[in-house]
Amino acid sequence: MKRKPWKSVYRNALQLVLVGAVTGVVVGLVVTIYNLLFTYSEDFARGSYAAVRSNPLWIPVWVLALALGAFLVCSAIQASKIIKGCGIPETEGATRGILRLHWWRDATLMFAVTLLEVFMGLSIGAEGSSVLIGGAIGDGVSSGLKRNFMVRRYQVTGGACAGLAVASNAPLTGMAFAFEEAHKRFTPEVFICAFSSVIFAMLTRTLLYAAFQMPVVNAFDTFSFKEVVLPLKDYPFVLLAGIVCGVLGVLFYKGVFAVRKLFRKISVKNSFWRDFIKVSIAILLGGCIALIAVDALGGGHHLIQSLGSGADHGVTSLFGMPLVWTLIVVALLKGIATCLNVGAGVPCGIFIPIIAIGACIGGVLNQAWLAMGMDKAFCDLMIMICMATFFATIVKAPLTSIIMICEFTWSFSPLLPVIIGVSIGYIIGDISRTDGIYDELLEVYEKEEKLHTEYKEERFEVCVAEGSLAEKREIAAVLWPANARIVAITRDGKFVVPEGKTVLCAGDLLTIVCKTEDREVSGDDLNHIVGA
Repeated sequence: MKRKPWKSVYRNALQLVLVGAVTGVVVGLVVTIYNLLFTYSEDFARGSYAAVRSNPLWIPVWVLALALGAFLVCSAIQASKIIKGCGIPETEGATRGILRLHWWRDATLMFAVTLLEVFMGLSIGAEGSSVLIGGAIGDGVSSGLKRNFMVRRYQVTGGACAGLAVASNAPLTGMAFAFEEAHKRFTPEVFICAFSSVIFAMLTRTLLYAAFQMPVVNAFDTFSFKEVVLPLKDYPFVLLAGIVCGVLGVLFYKGVFAVRKLFRKISVKNSFWRDFIKVSIAILLGGCIALIAVDALGGGHHLIQSLGSGADHGVTSLFGMPLVWTLIVVALLKGIATCLNVGAGVPCGIFIPIIAIGACIGGVLNQAWLAMGMDKAFCDLMIMICMATFFATIVKAPLTSIIMICEFTWSFSPLLPVIIGVSIGYIIGDISRTDGIYDELLEVYEKEEKLHTEYKEERFEVCVAEGSLAEKREIAAVLWPANARIVAITRDGKFVVPEGKTVLCAGDLLTIVCKTEDREVSGDDLNHIVGA
């Protein structure tokens, strides 16, 4: 009996929902525990550095501990190269089929190493690490359920989205990440795996918080926007803030790759000792920075919260300096520490550190705007605008930035000013010819690790079946295997020039060229896409 065309699509959607649900539950459990441990580790580090500052005799022990930590971090990097960096670029590579995750090893090492680094006081965030851990779990769940490589890619996406959503308590931000960053396209399959994983992960997180008797609050609950509507006379402050954050965002972007280029000049043949020198420099300097400015360590949640109008504590003053100079120094030190981590290949997350630097910029600008006549009621709003703009300039993800701010504050009041600021920052980044930092870091990773150098170019001829995933879809809307391109389409005996907007029809004969290490695996992936 002939199979009905809709059954293949229905069966695939149901498969993605069910596997996504399992992925979400596991990610929700693991990432929630990871983030709670991360918070406790930050608190421990703050107390430890306070003890070292009050008793300088502990400094030799502290230096020895940092050196030992660098050795352990470097050993972990040797065991899993994919954790080398800020987590999100490598996960994006896995969602696009460029990289392959070894899920158990990668998730475990990223979990353990980043917690160790927080103990050491480094400027790293939990969000980027949570994305990699979530993506690895998605890969592991789909592998354990014996799904094919295409489904595993979808579940890496779902797990990564769920990891970000759980870490930031922002489900829409997690889903926006799938479309704007991971795949840079919207397809029904990406949406299905993203929403199913995120929903079940957030439900699991909520249940765990209830079990631990912990309140569920927004990420930055010291910021208030109730009945706050920015008057038109104050919009010039938004425009100026967008310009300042855009320019500084470009400088940060270029600084990351300048530091990375500097570290590449370390010419030691043995890869372990080369990495050890880089990591040791980043960790020792990062430790020194944390010793000088306690607010520069960790991700930056504590720092951002202290800038809100509802905070019960302020930013820790440095050497008795006024707030403005303290914020400038903290932003500068945190920027340097973050650049060092990324440049040296230290496993880290830069998602929240970037936002924290933006918050410091906002705190500095507030002092200037208040002197120029801005109402104090809009200080919280200005900080949020700067956070979103600085992030959007560097990451080139404007929609994610806008949604993120609304979810972080549980308010839509700042929506229009944030959109204006983000747009200005994005335009400045575009004029400066910068790519999204995660995309650029992924490209650098591919070159440094010499990936795909042994791949062979294979040619496939496949026919689009009725009811397949590819039927009635534009070529650009289909998630093809990595490094695959359609070079010819034959339809009813006639040649059709393949373009991104070309809609595929049942019976189309596709000639596809693909660079691959395994012809059989690529063939199976293509059959999954075009077969019924």
